Amino acid sequence: MRLVSFEDSLGVDREASCSWGLGPSALVEAAGRACAERMLRYLWKRPEGTRSRPAVLVMAGPGNNGADALVMLRALLLKRFCREKKTAVLLSREPSGDDPRSQAVTTLKAMGVPVHLWNDTKEREELIKNAGIVIDGIAGTGLQGPLSGVSLEMVQAVNGLRRSESLVVSIDMASGCTDDFTPGASVVRAGLTLAIEPVKKAVYTPALRSFCGVIVPVRGIFPKQLLALYGGGPAETVLFGWKAARALIPAVPAGAYKYSRGLVEIHACDYGSCGAGRIAAKGASAAGAGLVRLVVDDELYPVLAPGADGIMVVPASRADKDGKARFRPDAVLLGPGWGRDKRHGVALARALEQEERGIPLVLDADGIALAHEYFSGQGKKPRFNGMTILTPHPGELEALSGVSAETLLAKPGLISRMACGFNAVLVFKSHVTVIAAPGSGNVAYVDGMLPVLASGGSGDLLAGFCAALAARLRAQGAFSGGGDSLFFAAVAAAALLVETGRKRGAAFSDPVELAGLASRVAGSAWLEGPGGDVLSLRTVGAAGR
Repeated sequence: MRLVSFEDSLGVDREASCSWGLGPSALVEAAGRACAERMLRYLWKRPEGTRSRPAVLVMAGPGNNGADALVMLRALLLKRFCREKKTAVLLSREPSGDDPRSQAVTTLKAMGVPVHLWNDTKEREELIKNAGIVIDGIAGTGLQGPLSGVSLEMVQAVNGLRRSESLVVSIDMASGCTDDFTPGASVVRAGLTLAIEPVKKAVYTPALRSFCGVIVPVRGIFPKQLLALYGGGPAETVLFGWKAARALIPAVPAGAYKYSRGLVEIHACDYGSCGAGRIAAKGASAAGAGLVRLVVDDELYPVLAPGADGIMVVPASRADKDGKARFRPDAVLLGPGWGRDKRHGVALARALEQEERGIPLVLDADGIALAHEYFSGQGKKPRFNGMTILTPHPGELEALSGVSAETLLAKPGLISRMACGFNAVLVFKSHVTVIAAPGSGNVAYVDGMLPVLASGGSGDLLAGFCAALAARLRAQGAFSGGGDSLFFAAVAAAALLVETGRKRGAAFSDPVELAGLASRVAGSAWLEGPGGDVLSLRTVGAAGR
Protein backbone atom coordinates (compact mmCIF):
# COMPACT_ATOMS: atom_id res chain seq x y z
CA MET A 1 0.00 0.00 0.00
CA ARG A 2 1.42 3.37 -1.03
CA LEU A 3 1.87 5.94 1.75
CA VAL A 4 1.82 9.69 1.21
CA SER A 5 2.96 12.85 2.96
CA PHE A 6 0.58 15.42 4.39
CA GLU A 7 1.51 17.67 1.47
CA ASP A 8 0.47 15.03 -1.07
CA SER A 9 -2.72 14.34 0.86
CA LEU A 10 -3.68 18.01 0.75
CA GLY A 11 -2.82 17.97 -2.96
CA VAL A 12 -5.33 15.14 -3.49
CA ASP A 13 -8.00 17.22 -1.74
CA ARG A 14 -7.26 20.30 -3.86
CA GLU A 15 -7.18 18.33 -7.11
CA ALA A 16 -10.45 16.59 -6.23
CA SER A 17 -12.14 19.94 -5.68
CA CYS A 18 -10.62 21.89 -8.58
CA SER A 19 -10.52 19.32 -11.39
CA TRP A 20 -12.76 16.43 -10.43
CA GLY A 21 -15.89 18.18 -9.17
CA LEU A 22 -15.56 16.63 -5.72
CA GLY A 23 -16.06 19.52 -3.32
CA PRO A 24 -15.46 19.41 0.44
CA SER A 25 -19.09 18.55 1.24
CA ALA A 26 -19.13 15.55 -1.12
CA LEU A 27 -15.82 14.26 0.26
CA VAL A 28 -16.89 14.73 3.88
CA GLU A 29 -20.14 12.87 3.22
CA ALA A 30 -18.32 9.97 1.53
CA ALA A 31 -15.58 9.80 4.19
CA GLY A 32 -17.97 9.93 7.16
CA ARG A 33 -20.17 7.16 5.79
CA ALA A 34 -17.23 4.97 4.79
CA CYS A 35 -15.63 5.37 8.23
CA ALA A 36 -18.87 4.33 9.92
CA GLU A 37 -19.14 1.22 7.72
CA ARG A 38 -15.51 0.28 8.28
CA MET A 39 -15.71 0.70 12.06
CA LEU A 40 -18.81 -1.45 12.27
CA ARG A 41 -17.19 -4.22 10.21
CA TYR A 42 -14.19 -4.11 12.52
CA LEU A 43 -16.17 -4.10 15.78
CA TRP A 44 -18.60 -6.83 14.80
CA LYS A 45 -15.65 -9.20 14.31
CA ARG A 46 -14.43 -8.60 17.86
CA PRO A 47 -15.83 -9.36 21.34
CA GLU A 48 -16.21 -5.68 22.22
CA GLY A 49 -18.40 -5.28 19.15
CA THR A 50 -21.17 -7.34 20.74
CA ARG A 51 -21.90 -4.67 23.33
CA SER A 52 -25.29 -3.17 22.45
CA ARG A 53 -25.69 0.51 21.64
CA PRO A 54 -22.72 2.13 23.41
CA ALA A 55 -22.61 5.78 24.39
CA VAL A 56 -20.81 7.60 21.58
CA LEU A 57 -19.10 10.97 21.91
CA VAL A 58 -17.74 12.91 18.93
CA MET A 59 -14.97 15.41 19.58
CA ALA A 60 -14.72 17.61 16.49
CA GLY A 61 -12.13 20.21 15.63
CA PRO A 62 -12.44 22.94 13.00
CA GLY A 63 -11.21 20.96 9.97
CA ASN A 64 -12.58 18.33 7.64
CA ASN A 65 -11.73 15.57 10.10
CA GLY A 66 -14.22 17.11 12.49
CA ALA A 67 -16.84 17.17 9.74
CA ASP A 68 -16.06 13.54 8.87
CA ALA A 69 -16.64 12.59 12.51
CA LEU A 70 -20.03 14.34 12.59
CA VAL A 71 -21.21 12.62 9.39
CA MET A 72 -19.92 9.34 10.81
CA LEU A 73 -22.04 9.81 13.93
CA ARG A 74 -25.14 10.48 11.81
CA ALA A 75 -24.48 7.27 9.86
CA LEU A 76 -24.09 5.28 13.09
CA LEU A 77 -27.40 6.65 14.38
CA LEU A 78 -29.19 5.77 11.15
CA LYS A 79 -27.82 2.23 11.39
CA ARG A 80 -29.09 2.05 14.99
CA PHE A 81 -25.63 1.35 16.32
CA CYS A 82 -26.25 3.95 19.03
CA ARG A 83 -29.14 6.02 20.36
CA GLU A 84 -29.64 9.78 20.21
CA LYS A 85 -29.97 9.97 24.00
CA LYS A 86 -26.64 8.20 24.48
CA THR A 87 -24.68 10.34 22.02
CA ALA A 88 -23.19 13.80 22.24
CA VAL A 89 -20.92 16.17 20.34
CA LEU A 90 -18.18 18.41 21.69
CA LEU A 91 -17.08 21.08 19.20
CA SER A 92 -13.86 23.04 19.50
CA ARG A 93 -15.75 26.10 18.20
CA GLU A 94 -19.04 27.07 16.58
CA PRO A 95 -19.09 26.23 12.84
CA SER A 96 -19.53 29.08 10.38
CA GLY A 97 -21.95 29.11 7.46
CA ASP A 98 -19.45 27.77 4.90
CA ASP A 99 -17.88 25.27 7.31
CA PRO A 100 -18.44 21.62 6.19
CA ARG A 101 -19.47 20.94 9.80
CA SER A 102 -22.47 23.28 9.70
CA GLN A 103 -24.91 21.05 7.83
CA ALA A 104 -23.91 17.99 9.83
CA VAL A 105 -24.39 19.84 13.12
CA THR A 106 -27.82 21.07 12.00
CA THR A 107 -28.90 17.52 11.12
CA LEU A 108 -27.63 16.05 14.39
CA LYS A 109 -29.43 18.70 16.44
CA ALA A 110 -32.65 17.96 14.55
CA MET A 111 -32.18 14.28 15.38
CA GLY A 112 -32.02 15.16 19.07
CA VAL A 113 -28.25 14.85 19.62
CA PRO A 114 -26.85 17.26 22.24
CA VAL A 115 -24.16 19.49 20.69
CA HIS A 116 -21.85 21.42 23.02
CA LEU A 117 -19.00 23.86 22.62
CA TRP A 118 -15.86 22.87 24.52
CA ASN A 119 -15.50 26.16 26.39
CA ASP A 120 -19.23 26.60 27.06
CA THR A 121 -20.13 23.42 28.89
CA LYS A 122 -19.31 22.20 32.37
CA GLU A 123 -20.45 18.70 31.39
CA ARG A 124 -17.50 17.91 29.15
CA GLU A 125 -15.57 15.84 31.69
CA GLU A 126 -18.69 13.80 32.47
CA LEU A 127 -19.44 13.30 28.76
CA ILE A 128 -15.94 12.02 28.12
CA LYS A 129 -15.93 9.81 31.20
CA ASN A 130 -19.26 8.14 30.30
CA ALA A 131 -18.50 7.52 26.62
CA GLY A 132 -18.09 3.93 25.50
CA ILE A 133 -16.67 5.13 22.17
CA VAL A 134 -14.96 8.46 21.60
CA ILE A 135 -14.61 9.49 17.95
CA ASP A 136 -11.56 11.68 17.52
CA GLY A 137 -11.98 14.31 14.81
CA ILE A 138 -9.96 16.98 16.60
CA ALA A 139 -7.15 17.61 14.11
CA GLY A 140 -6.12 16.33 10.69
CA THR A 141 -3.73 16.99 7.82
CA GLY A 142 -4.17 20.75 8.11
CA LEU A 143 -2.38 20.79 11.46
CA GLN A 144 0.76 22.93 11.46
CA GLY A 145 3.15 22.26 14.32
CA PRO A 146 2.14 20.81 17.69
CA LEU A 147 -1.40 21.04 19.07
CA SER A 148 -2.29 24.10 21.10
CA GLY A 149 -5.25 25.87 22.69
CA VAL A 150 -8.61 24.10 22.75
CA SER A 151 -7.38 21.27 20.50
CA LEU A 152 -4.61 20.48 22.97
CA GLU A 153 -7.08 20.53 25.88
CA MET A 154 -9.38 18.14 24.04
CA VAL A 155 -6.56 15.70 23.30
CA GLN A 156 -5.34 15.78 26.90
CA ALA A 157 -8.88 15.07 28.11
CA VAL A 158 -9.20 12.06 25.77
CA ASN A 159 -5.85 10.70 26.90
CA GLY A 160 -7.07 10.83 30.50
CA LEU A 161 -9.58 8.07 29.75
CA ARG A 162 -9.02 4.58 31.10
CA ARG A 163 -8.29 2.38 28.08
CA SER A 164 -10.21 -0.60 29.45
CA GLU A 165 -13.47 1.34 29.61
CA SER A 166 -13.52 3.35 26.38
CA LEU A 167 -12.51 2.82 22.77
CA VAL A 168 -10.98 5.88 21.12
CA VAL A 169 -11.48 5.86 17.34
CA SER A 170 -9.45 8.35 15.33
CA ILE A 171 -10.45 9.39 11.84
CA ASP A 172 -7.60 9.32 9.31
CA MET A 173 -4.90 9.62 12.01
CA ALA A 174 -4.63 10.15 15.73
CA SER A 175 -4.94 13.90 16.32
CA GLY A 176 -1.50 15.42 16.75
CA CYS A 177 0.18 13.23 14.11
CA THR A 178 2.18 15.36 11.69
CA ASP A 179 5.02 14.89 9.21
CA ASP A 180 7.10 17.26 11.35
CA PHE A 181 6.25 15.63 14.69
CA THR A 182 8.42 16.76 17.59
CA PRO A 183 9.13 14.16 20.30
CA GLY A 184 7.12 14.99 23.40
CA ALA A 185 4.25 16.73 21.57
CA SER A 186 0.72 15.65 22.54
CA VAL A 187 -1.05 13.05 20.40
CA VAL A 188 -4.35 11.25 20.95
CA ARG A 189 -3.90 7.65 22.09
CA ALA A 190 -6.31 5.80 19.82
CA GLY A 191 -7.34 2.18 20.01
CA LEU A 192 -8.47 2.20 16.37
CA THR A 193 -7.46 4.49 13.50
CA LEU A 194 -9.64 4.61 10.40
CA ALA A 195 -6.93 5.62 7.90
CA ILE A 196 -8.57 7.24 4.88
CA GLU A 197 -6.87 6.40 1.59
CA PRO A 198 -4.39 7.78 0.61
CA VAL A 199 -2.93 6.59 3.92
CA LYS A 200 -0.47 9.01 5.47
CA LYS A 201 3.13 8.11 6.28
CA ALA A 202 2.75 9.75 9.69
CA VAL A 203 0.59 6.96 11.13
CA TYR A 204 3.46 4.51 10.53
CA THR A 205 6.24 6.80 11.78
CA PRO A 206 7.87 4.73 14.55
CA ALA A 207 7.48 7.47 17.15
CA LEU A 208 3.78 7.86 16.31
CA ARG A 209 2.75 4.30 15.47
CA SER A 210 1.82 3.29 19.02
CA PHE A 211 -0.60 6.24 19.30
CA CYS A 212 -2.68 4.93 16.38
CA GLY A 213 -3.63 1.50 17.77
CA VAL A 214 -5.09 -0.85 15.17
CA ILE A 215 -4.88 0.83 11.76
CA VAL A 216 -7.69 -0.03 9.35
CA PRO A 217 -7.58 1.46 5.83
CA VAL A 218 -10.76 3.13 4.57
CA ARG A 219 -10.98 3.01 0.78
CA GLY A 220 -13.36 4.25 -1.88
CA ILE A 221 -13.35 7.99 -1.11
CA PHE A 222 -11.17 9.16 -4.01
CA PRO A 223 -11.08 7.73 -7.55
CA LYS A 224 -8.05 5.50 -8.12
CA GLN A 225 -7.05 7.63 -11.13
CA LEU A 226 -6.74 10.64 -8.83
CA LEU A 227 -4.80 8.72 -6.17
CA ALA A 228 -2.32 7.58 -8.83
CA LEU A 229 -1.23 11.19 -9.35
CA TYR A 230 0.22 11.52 -5.85
CA GLY A 231 2.78 9.71 -3.72
CA GLY A 232 4.55 8.03 -6.62
CA GLY A 233 7.34 9.32 -8.82
CA PRO A 234 10.93 8.10 -8.90
CA ALA A 235 10.88 7.28 -5.16
CA GLU A 236 7.95 5.74 -3.33
CA THR A 237 7.09 4.91 0.26
CA VAL A 238 5.19 1.64 0.48
CA LEU A 239 3.74 -0.33 3.40
CA PHE A 240 4.50 -4.01 2.88
CA GLY A 241 2.64 -6.94 4.38
CA TRP A 242 3.79 -10.53 3.99
CA LYS A 243 1.74 -11.27 0.88
CA ALA A 244 3.26 -8.39 -1.10
CA ALA A 245 6.76 -8.79 0.33
CA ARG A 246 7.13 -12.49 -0.41
CA ALA A 247 6.25 -11.81 -4.06
CA LEU A 248 9.49 -9.78 -4.33
CA ILE A 249 11.55 -12.99 -4.04
CA PRO A 250 11.36 -15.72 -6.72
CA ALA A 251 10.54 -19.25 -5.66
CA VAL A 252 13.21 -21.93 -5.43
CA PRO A 253 13.02 -24.02 -8.63
CA ALA A 254 12.19 -27.69 -8.28
CA GLY A 255 15.58 -28.65 -9.71
CA ALA A 256 17.59 -26.50 -7.27
CA TYR A 257 20.59 -27.76 -5.28
CA LYS A 258 22.41 -26.27 -2.31
CA TYR A 259 24.73 -23.95 -4.22
CA SER A 260 21.92 -22.59 -6.38
CA ARG A 261 20.14 -21.60 -3.17
CA GLY A 262 23.17 -19.62 -2.01
CA LEU A 263 25.97 -20.04 0.50
CA VAL A 264 25.91 -17.76 3.55
CA GLU A 265 29.05 -17.14 5.58
CA ILE A 266 28.51 -15.72 9.08
CA HIS A 267 31.23 -14.32 11.33
CA ALA A 268 29.79 -14.12 14.82
CA CYS A 269 29.94 -15.23 18.48
CA ASP A 270 32.00 -14.08 21.44
CA TYR A 271 32.16 -15.15 25.07
CA GLY A 272 28.71 -14.62 26.60
CA SER A 273 26.99 -14.07 23.26
CA CYS A 274 27.37 -17.34 21.36
CA GLY A 275 23.59 -17.60 21.05
CA ALA A 276 23.44 -14.60 18.70
CA GLY A 277 25.53 -16.30 16.03
CA ARG A 278 23.62 -19.55 16.40
CA ILE A 279 20.29 -17.73 16.02
CA ALA A 280 21.51 -15.84 12.94
CA ALA A 281 22.71 -19.11 11.37
CA LYS A 282 19.39 -20.80 12.13
CA GLY A 283 17.64 -17.81 10.58
CA ALA A 284 19.70 -18.07 7.40
CA SER A 285 18.79 -21.75 7.09
CA ALA A 286 15.13 -21.02 7.81
CA ALA A 287 14.93 -18.36 5.08
CA GLY A 288 16.20 -20.83 2.48
CA ALA A 289 20.00 -20.58 2.25
CA GLY A 290 21.43 -23.74 0.69
CA LEU A 291 24.49 -23.82 2.94
CA VAL A 292 25.42 -21.87 6.09
CA ARG A 293 28.97 -21.56 7.46
CA LEU A 294 29.37 -20.07 10.93
CA VAL A 295 32.93 -18.80 11.45
CA VAL A 296 33.93 -18.44 15.11
CA ASP A 297 37.08 -17.81 17.12
CA ASP A 298 39.18 -20.96 17.47
CA GLU A 299 38.64 -21.27 21.23
CA LEU A 300 34.84 -21.26 20.76
CA TYR A 301 34.85 -23.90 18.02
CA PRO A 302 34.85 -26.93 20.40
CA VAL A 303 31.88 -25.46 22.27
CA LEU A 304 29.70 -24.63 19.26
CA ALA A 305 30.51 -27.38 16.77
CA PRO A 306 28.89 -30.35 18.61
CA GLY A 307 25.41 -28.78 18.65
CA ALA A 308 25.54 -27.21 15.21
CA ASP A 309 23.13 -29.63 13.49
CA GLY A 310 23.12 -28.71 9.80
CA ILE A 311 25.22 -25.57 10.23
CA MET A 312 28.91 -25.82 9.30
CA VAL A 313 30.88 -24.38 12.20
CA VAL A 314 34.42 -23.38 11.21
CA PRO A 315 37.33 -22.11 13.33
CA ALA A 316 38.51 -18.71 12.13
CA SER A 317 42.05 -19.96 11.54
CA ARG A 318 40.80 -22.34 8.82
CA ALA A 319 37.96 -20.30 7.33
CA ASP A 320 39.98 -18.44 4.73
CA LYS A 321 41.96 -21.49 3.60
CA ASP A 322 38.88 -23.72 3.30
CA GLY A 323 36.84 -20.93 1.78
CA LYS A 324 39.24 -20.34 -1.10
CA ALA A 325 39.44 -24.04 -1.82
CA ARG A 326 35.80 -25.09 -1.52
CA PHE A 327 33.36 -22.45 -0.27
CA ARG A 328 32.74 -19.17 -2.04
CA PRO A 329 30.01 -17.20 -0.24
CA ASP A 330 27.06 -15.65 -2.01
CA ALA A 331 26.51 -13.37 1.01
CA VAL A 332 28.52 -12.55 4.12
CA LEU A 333 27.03 -11.60 7.49
CA LEU A 334 29.22 -9.97 10.12
CA GLY A 335 28.35 -9.06 13.65
CA PRO A 336 25.81 -11.02 15.73
CA GLY A 337 27.42 -11.36 19.16
CA TRP A 338 30.81 -10.96 17.46
CA GLY A 339 32.46 -8.60 19.91
CA ARG A 340 34.62 -5.65 18.90
CA ASP A 341 38.04 -7.22 19.05
CA LYS A 342 40.55 -5.52 16.72
CA ARG A 343 41.54 -8.94 15.30
CA HIS A 344 38.20 -9.05 13.48
CA GLY A 345 39.44 -6.25 11.28
CA VAL A 346 40.98 -8.76 8.87
CA ALA A 347 37.64 -10.48 8.28
CA LEU A 348 35.92 -7.11 7.91
CA ALA A 349 38.46 -5.87 5.36
CA ARG A 350 38.09 -9.08 3.34
CA ALA A 351 34.29 -8.80 3.42
CA LEU A 352 34.47 -5.18 2.23
CA GLU A 353 36.69 -6.27 -0.67
CA GLN A 354 34.16 -8.98 -1.55
CA GLU A 355 31.33 -6.43 -1.36
CA GLU A 356 33.21 -4.27 -3.85
CA ARG A 357 33.27 -7.29 -6.18
CA GLY A 358 29.49 -7.74 -5.90
CA ILE A 359 29.08 -10.18 -2.99
CA PRO A 360 26.29 -8.96 -0.67
CA LEU A 361 27.41 -7.94 2.84
CA VAL A 362 25.09 -7.77 5.85
CA LEU A 363 26.40 -5.81 8.83
CA ASP A 364 24.59 -6.25 12.14
CA ALA A 365 25.32 -5.24 15.74
CA ASP A 366 29.09 -5.38 16.37
CA GLY A 367 29.70 -5.58 12.62
CA ILE A 368 28.19 -2.09 12.25
CA ALA A 369 30.33 -0.71 15.08
CA LEU A 370 33.53 -2.25 13.68
CA ALA A 371 32.79 -0.90 10.20
CA HIS A 372 32.32 2.56 11.70
CA GLU A 373 35.72 2.26 13.41
CA TYR A 374 37.29 0.95 10.20
CA PHE A 375 36.16 3.93 8.11
CA SER A 376 36.88 6.43 10.90
CA GLY A 377 40.42 5.07 11.12
CA GLN A 378 40.85 6.01 7.47
CA GLY A 379 39.42 9.47 8.09
CA LYS A 380 36.27 8.65 6.11
CA LYS A 381 32.56 8.47 6.71
CA PRO A 382 31.08 4.98 6.23
CA ARG A 383 30.32 4.44 2.56
CA PHE A 384 29.87 1.15 0.75
CA ASN A 385 29.48 -0.01 -2.85
CA GLY A 386 25.73 -0.53 -3.00
CA MET A 387 25.88 -4.21 -2.01
CA THR A 388 25.59 -3.82 1.77
CA ILE A 389 22.61 -4.17 4.13
CA LEU A 390 22.95 -2.39 7.48
CA THR A 391 20.55 -3.56 10.22
CA PRO A 392 20.87 -1.12 13.15
CA HIS A 393 18.46 -0.54 16.00
CA PRO A 394 17.98 3.11 17.09
CA GLY A 395 20.96 3.14 19.47
CA GLU A 396 23.29 1.64 16.87
CA LEU A 397 22.21 4.08 14.17
CA GLU A 398 22.65 6.95 16.62
CA ALA A 399 26.26 5.86 17.20
CA LEU A 400 26.82 5.49 13.45
CA SER A 401 25.17 8.74 12.35
CA GLY A 402 25.42 11.09 15.32
CA VAL A 403 21.65 11.70 15.19
CA SER A 404 19.76 10.94 18.41
CA ALA A 405 17.63 7.80 18.56
CA GLU A 406 14.62 9.92 19.56
CA THR A 407 14.97 12.03 16.41
CA LEU A 408 15.48 8.99 14.17
CA LEU A 409 12.24 7.43 15.43
CA ALA A 410 10.33 10.67 14.79
CA LYS A 411 11.88 11.54 11.40
CA PRO A 412 12.02 8.43 9.19
CA GLY A 413 12.82 10.65 6.21
CA LEU A 414 16.34 10.81 7.66
CA ILE A 415 16.68 7.05 7.13
CA SER A 416 16.35 7.47 3.37
CA ARG A 417 18.96 10.23 3.26
CA MET A 418 21.35 8.15 5.36
CA ALA A 419 20.92 5.14 3.06
CA CYS A 420 22.02 7.34 0.15
CA GLY A 421 24.93 8.69 2.19
CA PHE A 422 26.11 5.19 3.18
CA ASN A 423 25.29 3.83 -0.31
CA ALA A 424 23.76 0.84 1.47
CA VAL A 425 20.31 -0.58 2.12
CA LEU A 426 19.40 0.59 5.61
CA VAL A 427 17.10 -1.57 7.75
CA PHE A 428 16.12 0.56 10.74
CA LYS A 429 14.73 -1.81 13.37
CA SER A 430 11.90 -0.80 15.70
CA HIS A 431 8.23 -1.75 16.16
CA VAL A 432 7.91 -0.39 12.61
CA THR A 433 10.88 -1.41 10.48
CA VAL A 434 11.90 1.23 7.95
CA ILE A 435 13.90 -0.05 4.95
CA ALA A 436 15.53 2.48 2.61
CA ALA A 437 17.23 1.86 -0.74
CA PRO A 438 20.28 3.97 -1.65
CA GLY A 439 19.86 4.23 -5.43
CA SER A 440 16.15 4.58 -6.14
CA GLY A 441 15.32 6.32 -2.87
CA ASN A 442 12.44 3.89 -2.32
CA VAL A 443 11.34 3.37 1.28
CA ALA A 444 9.41 0.44 2.71
CA TYR A 445 7.60 0.21 6.03
CA VAL A 446 6.91 -3.14 7.68
CA ASP A 447 4.51 -2.82 10.59
CA GLY A 448 5.62 -5.04 13.46
CA MET A 449 3.59 -4.15 16.55
CA LEU A 450 4.13 -7.61 18.06
CA PRO A 451 5.31 -7.99 21.68
CA VAL A 452 6.42 -11.56 20.94
CA LEU A 453 9.29 -10.09 18.88
CA ALA A 454 10.42 -7.80 21.70
CA SER A 455 13.18 -10.12 22.88
CA GLY A 456 16.89 -10.62 22.47
CA GLY A 457 17.65 -12.58 19.34
CA SER A 458 14.94 -11.19 17.05
CA GLY A 459 17.47 -8.89 15.40
CA ASP A 460 19.93 -11.76 14.92
CA LEU A 461 17.16 -13.77 13.26
CA LEU A 462 16.40 -10.85 10.94
CA ALA A 463 20.07 -10.52 10.00
CA GLY A 464 20.15 -14.21 9.09
CA PHE A 465 17.02 -13.81 6.96
CA CYS A 466 18.60 -10.84 5.12
CA ALA A 467 21.79 -12.78 4.40
CA ALA A 468 19.93 -15.87 3.16
CA LEU A 469 17.65 -13.97 0.79
CA ALA A 470 20.52 -11.86 -0.53
CA ALA A 471 22.58 -15.02 -1.11
CA ARG A 472 19.71 -16.75 -2.86
CA LEU A 473 19.11 -13.81 -5.18
CA ARG A 474 22.79 -13.67 -6.06
CA ALA A 475 22.96 -17.43 -6.68
CA GLN A 476 19.96 -17.10 -9.00
CA GLY A 477 21.56 -14.22 -10.91
CA ALA A 478 19.19 -11.52 -9.65
CA PHE A 479 21.97 -8.93 -9.20
CA SER A 480 23.26 -9.06 -12.74
CA GLY A 481 21.09 -6.14 -13.80
CA GLY A 482 21.50 -4.11 -10.60
CA GLY A 483 18.34 -2.42 -9.35
CA ASP A 484 16.66 -2.89 -6.01
CA SER A 485 17.30 -6.62 -5.50
CA LEU A 486 19.11 -6.14 -2.18
CA PHE A 487 16.33 -3.81 -1.04
CA PHE A 488 13.77 -6.49 -1.94
CA ALA A 489 15.70 -9.06 0.09
CA ALA A 490 15.66 -6.78 3.14
CA VAL A 491 11.93 -6.02 2.78
CA ALA A 492 11.05 -9.70 2.46
CA ALA A 493 13.28 -10.55 5.44
CA ALA A 494 11.57 -7.97 7.68
CA ALA A 495 8.12 -9.12 6.57
CA LEU A 496 9.08 -12.76 7.17
CA LEU A 497 10.05 -11.93 10.76
CA VAL A 498 6.73 -10.17 11.39
CA GLU A 499 4.68 -12.92 9.76
CA THR A 500 6.50 -15.49 11.88
CA GLY A 501 5.65 -13.50 14.99
CA ARG A 502 2.00 -13.40 13.96
CA LYS A 503 1.96 -17.14 13.41
CA ARG A 504 3.53 -17.65 16.83
CA GLY A 505 0.66 -15.80 18.49
CA ALA A 506 0.44 -15.04 22.19
CA ALA A 507 3.26 -17.24 23.45
CA PHE A 508 6.74 -16.40 24.69
CA SER A 509 9.40 -18.31 22.83
CA ASP A 510 13.10 -18.67 22.22
CA PRO A 511 14.25 -17.08 18.92
CA VAL A 512 15.54 -20.51 17.83
CA GLU A 513 11.92 -21.73 18.08
CA LEU A 514 10.89 -18.77 15.90
CA ALA A 515 13.48 -19.88 13.35
CA GLY A 516 11.77 -23.27 13.13
CA LEU A 517 8.41 -21.61 12.54
CA ALA A 518 9.96 -19.20 10.02
CA SER A 519 11.23 -22.13 7.97
CA ARG A 520 7.63 -23.27 7.46
CA VAL A 521 6.41 -19.75 6.65
CA ALA A 522 9.26 -19.22 4.15
CA GLY A 523 8.93 -22.70 2.68
CA SER A 524 5.24 -22.26 1.98
CA ALA A 525 6.08 -19.07 0.09
CA TRP A 526 9.18 -20.04 -1.90
CA LEU A 527 9.39 -23.80 -2.43
CA GLU A 528 8.13 -24.97 -5.80
CA GLY A 529 6.77 -28.39 -6.65
CA PRO A 530 7.54 -30.31 -9.87
CA GLY A 531 4.90 -28.40 -11.81
CA GLY A 532 6.04 -25.00 -10.63
CA ASP A 533 3.38 -24.72 -7.94
CA VAL A 534 4.32 -23.91 -4.37
CA LEU A 535 4.68 -27.20 -2.56
CA SER A 536 1.97 -28.00 -0.02
CA LEU A 537 0.29 -30.99 1.53
CA ARG A 538 -2.51 -30.59 -0.95
CA THR A 539 -0.22 -30.74 -4.02
CA VAL A 540 1.70 -33.68 -2.54
CA GLY A 541 -1.58 -35.51 -1.94
CA ALA A 542 -2.78 -34.78 -5.46
CA ALA A 543 0.49 -36.09 -6.91
CA GLY A 544 0.10 -39.28 -4.90
CA ARG A 545 -3.34 -39.90 -6.32
